[in-house]
Amino acid sequence: MDIETIRAYCLEKKGVTESFPFHDETLVFKVSEKIFMLIFLDRIPLAFNVKTNPEWSEVLREQYPQIYGAYHMNKKHWNTVVVEGLPKSLLLELLDHSYDLVFSKLTKKQKEEVLSL
Repeated sequence: MDIETIRAYCLEKKGVTESFPFHDETLVFKVSEKIFMLIFLDRIPLAFNVKTNPEWSEVLREQYPQIYGAYHMNKKHWNTVVVEGLPKSLLLELLDHSYDLVFSKLTKKQKEEVLSL
């Protein structure tokens, strides 16, 4: 998967916005102002950070050397995913899971606002 495919996939989700809140090399995707994915534009090979539940994080890290605790983030909940060598289906599942986790933590009002878009 390339960066444009990942970007387009994320932007198809309800209420998703993209921005560069930190610097020009890190593109951030949010739902209702809550981060669910960061992608590193200057990183070769391509990599991104996603939120995962802690139990799945452990399994993923044991199974795939391309998935490890995210730098500068809570490693219990966030993983860095190096795209190279991972199946597209897993990458999409990770993006979906991260979005769903963040969406589930929104307030009722925030969820209603997102769903009304």
